[in-house]
Amino acid sequence: MAISISFEQDAKLVNELLALLSREQSKLVMIDMDAIEGLLEEKSVLLESISLTAKSRYDLLAANGFEPTEAGMQAWLKHASVPALDRAWSDFQLTLNQAKEMNRLNGMLINKHFNRNQQLLNHLQGASSAGSVYGRDGQAKPSSSSRPTLTA
Repeated sequence: MAISISFEQDAKLVNELLALLSREQSKLVMIDMDAIEGLLEEKSVLLESISLTAKSRYDLLAANGFEPTEAGMQAWLKHASVPALDRAWSDFQLTLNQAKEMNRLNGMLINKHFNRNQQLLNHLQGASSAGSVYGRDGQAKPSSSSRPTLTA
């Protein structure tokens, strides 16, 4: 029994994810947290759709005697011997890798914002590290959070 696998739905979903990640990156650069929060639900739904599409593809592979993995997909492509499918799979993989890289970069931006906010909160709470205050000679000076008292 010949199986029919197409990557059109996968490619469509991953291209949508790539566009969403691009919008997310733009909002992260502009520090538009309200817009970012709005994108989270959209991203979650899209990732769930991608997961379901991949699961369907792998279930179809398994039902036809191929391993339900990337290796099984490669084996099926080799068995099917259809150059257009090979190209479609290769293009899909490239787009997926672009999305993974953009997601990694967005994670770095989120981490940068988080660290900056944490430093600001620590500073506002008076918990800045002693090594963050330097004297004229460039050596770290302990910062005193309490006011000196007068003695008579």
